[in-house]
Amino acid sequence: MNTSTTTRAAADTAACHEPHSEPSEEGRLRVALVGNPNVGKSVLFNRLTGRYVTVSNYPGTSVAVTRGHAHVGVHDAEILDTPGAYALVPGTEEERVTQDVLLDGVCDVLVHVVDAKNLPRSLPFTLQLLECGRPLVLVLNMMDELRSLDLIIDVPALEERLGIPVVPMVAIHGDGMEHLHTVLSDVVSMPVPSPVSYGNGIGTAMDRVEAALQAEYPVSTRALSSLLLQGDPGARERIEAGEPDGGAEVARVVDEATRALGGPGVYRTAFERQRVASELLEEVFRSPAKQKKRRGERLGRWLARPMTGLPILFLILYVGLYQFVGVFGAGTLVDLIEGPLFESRINPFFETLFQGIPWESVRGLFVGEYGMLTLGIRYAVAIILPVVGSFFLFFSILEDSGYFPRLALLVDRAFKRIGLSGRAVIPIVLGFACDTMATMVTRTLETKRERVLSTLLLALAIPCSAQLGVILAILSGHGMALGVWALSLLGTFMVIGYLSARLLPGETASFHMELPPMRLPRPGNVMVKTYSRMQWYFLEVLPLFLLASIMLWALDLTGMLRVVEGILTPVVSALGLPAETSTIFLLGFFRRDYGAAGLFDLNQQGLLDVVQLTVAAVTLTLFVPCVAQFLMMVKERGWKTATGMFLLITPLAFGVGAFLNVSLRWIGW
Repeated sequence: MNTSTTTRAAADTAACHEPHSEPSEEGRLRVALVGNPNVGKSVLFNRLTGRYVTVSNYPGTSVAVTRGHAHVGVHDAEILDTPGAYALVPGTEEERVTQDVLLDGVCDVLVHVVDAKNLPRSLPFTLQLLECGRPLVLVLNMMDELRSLDLIIDVPALEERLGIPVVPMVAIHGDGMEHLHTVLSDVVSMPVPSPVSYGNGIGTAMDRVEAALQAEYPVSTRALSSLLLQGDPGARERIEAGEPDGGAEVARVVDEATRALGGPGVYRTAFERQRVASELLEEVFRSPAKQKKRRGERLGRWLARPMTGLPILFLILYVGLYQFVGVFGAGTLVDLIEGPLFESRINPFFETLFQGIPWESVRGLFVGEYGMLTLGIRYAVAIILPVVGSFFLFFSILEDSGYFPRLALLVDRAFKRIGLSGRAVIPIVLGFACDTMATMVTRTLETKRERVLSTLLLALAIPCSAQLGVILAILSGHGMALGVWALSLLGTFMVIGYLSARLLPGETASFHMELPPMRLPRPGNVMVKTYSRMQWYFLEVLPLFLLASIMLWALDLTGMLRVVEGILTPVVSALGLPAETSTIFLLGFFRRDYGAAGLFDLNQQGLLDVVQLTVAAVTLTLFVPCVAQFLMMVKERGWKTATGMFLLITPLAFGVGAFLNVSLRWIGW
């Protein structure tokens, strides 16, 4: 190995850099966790802070920096869990957020978390972080999986060659946490590590650009010079704002240095960084002559191939969504809670409790047809919460297993026909949990075109978990009706996606995604995640259900509810539905799951035949998104785009419902 290129002695490090200053803000140490998706950053964050953060086996769930507090030795520390990133040059919105955190210089210590068995792929990112001028700790997570593959990392040798602390860990079990606490307590007083020296003209080019920088920046000028050489727009904006001449001289030097390299700076730098990383790992990262296959590797291949993946997908949907969420969650659990608990005990108790109020209008606010206690709480607790809980349990099991990235590979080709890449499966799948949350996650997609398309399809054809579970429970006794409902949603999804992809300008984004290994889900982790999501959902949904009950009570009290029903009656009549169904569309705008619960009540009362039930279920699912989702659409896509989607979805939903009503009546259902 070329030791002059990659090894640095302690004396050189001390000579080049003074010890990093102690954190000044109230004595608080600020630590940023950085790394690729799926390497255990969020698990480590939870271990350090005691605060639970959703841990996903696919990239794209964390789109903002999560903060928590911890005690690290003598320091009161603030821990920042940054979104998953593969490099300092951002290719996605997540990586842009991570770059901003690092370039703004707000962190005292950087902790690079890597999957130990994938160290050769991760080390080039470590070399970039070395350029940031902050104390750096390398955490080798998932050491148990590394050992199971008979791979070996010489940790002391790696520490010596990088000049930074290296901590082997199994974060999910807490192995190595004591060592990490010791390192974090001490590292802030250690000399800042110096970056590696690059050959093949890259180091010389960085030196030229760095020498041209005149202003002071919160991050090291070495990191900025590296990013400028790679053509990063964010670094260029910082230079234009900071340099006395608006960065004109720096831009000239960057152009000259790039031409001297004889090729694009981003590629030349990446190749050189990979070469240096490979030299650093010689005799440090060792693998057996015959690589042991990972457990679940064959299953992972089956899940990603159409011939085997599609049948497995349909089996998962049948067992998980239909049987577990639809039949068990929305059927068995709801029947156990609603009838014996609410109808027989809780609602009669509330009615007796408020019987002494002499004013019927005031009493109706709490109990009665639209009472907060007899309608709002019953819908939220007895009908929606069991469905959401069963869905989140099913979702967490799939998530922990590593299935979702394989699903992304499986649907990539089909998604490209509707202008999306396989990466879009992330917000689409999340939409079956909560469309509002999924709309926010669309920001992780690479192009504006993909973000608009996925937002439209989420608002139109993806039912949230509560709506999905209730409708599955309602239609479970009518096999043909369930089939028509599913085919109507799938057909609308594909047709509108296909047409929109041809009308919207722009190119389909490329698809790349890290594949974590298939794992057996850990029961403790699954239950904590399920509980956390149920708690979040309940705290979000209960106030909205109570608010919707109050609004319905007020509309009923003032007579406006009958006016609204009168306006909607001709519309629902065109669908072949009774006038009572106009209320469920009004409920559906407040909350999708509220509308589904209203449909559940109408079906329980026997007011709908099988055709009406099918038409109502399809129309309600395609109907306008709830208020929360619409506001998120406005936030992410802007008023003009969100309103345009609203105006498209409303007539389309009723049009599909009317066509379905005529077609089913014509064939003699």
